[in-house]
Formats: sequence, C-alpha cells, structure tokens
Amino acid sequence: MTTVLYFGLFAMSFDFISGYTGYLSFGHAAFYGTGAYTVILVANGLVPLFPTSTPFMISLLVGGVFAVVLAVVIGLVSFRLSGVYFAMITLGFAQVLYIFVRGWDYVAANPRDGPSVGGTHPAGFEIGIPGVDQLNLAIGVLAGEEATVLGHTLGSTAVSYYMVGLVALGCYFAMQRILHSPFGRVMLAIRENEERAVAIGYNTYLYKLGAFAISGFFGAIAGGLFAGFRRSATPESSFYFLTTGDALLASIIGGFGTLAGPLYGHLFDETVREFLSKSGQGGGLLPYLRAGLGDQALATPIFGDMTLGVLIDTLLNGHASLYVGIVFVLFVLYVPDGLLGTVRTRVGGTLADAARDRFRDDHSTPERTEGDDE
Repeated sequence: MTTVLYFGLFAMSFDFISGYTGYLSFGHAAFYGTGAYTVILVANGLVPLFPTSTPFMISLLVGGVFAVVLAVVIGLVSFRLSGVYFAMITLGFAQVLYIFVRGWDYVAANPRDGPSVGGTHPAGFEIGIPGVDQLNLAIGVLAGEEATVLGHTLGSTAVSYYMVGLVALGCYFAMQRILHSPFGRVMLAIRENEERAVAIGYNTYLYKLGAFAISGFFGAIAGGLFAGFRRSATPESSFYFLTTGDALLASIIGGFGTLAGPLYGHLFDETVREFLSKSGQGGGLLPYLRAGLGDQALATPIFGDMTLGVLIDTLLNGHASLYVGIVFVLFVLYVPDGLLGTVRTRVGGTLADAARDRFRDDHSTPERTEGDDE
C-alpha cells in the first residue's frame, strides 16, 4: 500500500499534465528519476552545497526544483509540437537521460556492480518538520521507525504508510487547488480547444510550460518518496520509459482528467497483479485454489496426462501481466472514462459535490405554504 501511495502520486502528476491539457507526456519518468536520484545522492553527499546531514524533506524539495528546471528545458523544445509528436519527443528526452544516468559512474555506488545508487542517510529518511525531532518519523522498507500513538505501537511499515500518505495527500490537495484556480481553468481550455484559448488572448505556450513544470515537481516528489522508502534507486526502476507506461495504465483505468483517478487505477492494477501472482502474499488466487481444492482434487485427470493442478498452474502461474493486459483492453473498450470517471458520470459530478447536494437536500427547510400559519 505504501507503493500504491507514492506511485499513485506519480500517476496523478502524469494526469495533471496529460489529463488536463491533453498533451501526453511519455517521458514523465525523467522527473520521477530526478527526484529519486537527488534524494539518494544528497544522502551520499554527492550533491554540492548539500551535506549528508540535509533533512529528507529538504532533499525532496531540492529534487522537485531540479525537476522543474528539467521540465522547463524539455518543455521549451517539446511544446513547439503537439499530438503524437509531443509524446514521442518527451519519450526521446527521457530515454536519453536513462542512457546517460545508466552509464554515469559518478552516480553509481560501485561502478563495477552496475549503475545503481545506494546509501543510508545518517539522520534517517524522516518526514515531518525539519529541525523538530518530535515531529519527524523515518520511513523505510527495512530501516523505518516505530511510533506510539494513543497507546498503540505502529511498526515501521505502518509508519511509512501513514507518513508517505501524508505527503501524497498534501500534494494531491496542492494540485487540486491549482486545477481549481484561474490557471487550472486555462489548462482545461487548452485541452478542450487550444485555438479558441489563443483567440481570446491567452499565451497557451507559457501556460503549458507552467503546467509541465508543476507536474514535473510533483513527479519528482513521488520519486523521492520511492527512493526514501526503498533506500536505493536504479535507472530501471525510475528513469525507464515503462515507469511512465505504468502511470499511463493507472490513469486510463482510474480515469483521465480526474486527478484522484490514477491513484485508484494503480490500486486496482496492484490488486489484480497480487491476486494473480505466484506467491499471492495478500491472499492470491493460485495459493487459495491449491489450499482449497486439496491434493486429491488437484490430481484429478482432465484429459491425457494433464491434471487439474497442472491446468491451474498453466493458466495462473506467472501470467498476471497477461490478465492485467486483458483487463486494460476491456477498460479501453467498455469503461473509457475509467473507474472514477464513470462514477462521476453516474452521479452527475464529483463525489464531493454529489455528497454536498445530497446533504443539503436531506437537511433543507420545507417551503412554507399559506396554510402553515393556520
């Protein structure tokens, strides 16, 4: 679930630019990797002006600023194009960065072992208010921190979940605020009809560049959370183009142009993969069938030498990605608005607006009639 939170934030940053301006950023992994590598490099003392004692929250912001600069550089060239050409040129920029980082010995913990980055922050990867020890908790898949809340002890996994979730929630509200501002309304105008937006006087080039920089900032925050939780980063796990592909998958399943939808889309994706995985650590289908059917039922011949157990293994063992692909195709064909988008269509708006209207209807004062006074 911690993975769902930080990658869901990355998918939301992808939806911020792609779903609200209509410009598909296939190179969005560049920002995710920038945030991840900045956090680890700062922790290892490899970024000038930032010692190893730099608080994790500062490292996150530094990674975000670097991503903004990178987004401006990429956007200055890319936004001179549109449609599939914009998507491909951003993908090209990301692949160039991927190859560059993979072969750069300076960012490798040990060049002989390959271009991986590792390290442990002396003060811990702590989320909170820098300088106030009581308001900081370290995250990490292996070296997290325990906490006691209202007499209940939370393990390192739970602490990581809540602290990463706190940052992801804050970033979501920040992006939501931007989308509901006049700036966000221009983003929507660009998506619906850019020529009309230009005709009424908006410099859409600058607005697109600003939206791209904002999305890059939050994408880097997500990458920094990933690196802080995993305590390492590699080009394959951050800069590779399939990272953007996973964000695209989450956005389509959750709903383009919904902001929160990609988070639910990635949760759905991870749930299906877990349910159909080999191990099924969360209670997958394959372990359930093996335990529920029993050895005698699994040994039942189906045809020839094939037993029921062999058939189940053939259909389920290691084929989670195949079934996720089938689900993805079904969503594109029959649920084009995604999970959250379809729900919003059914209720006639956002869930918050629908709940507010329902609450007002239930608590509204009945209209007075002439006979009420009598």
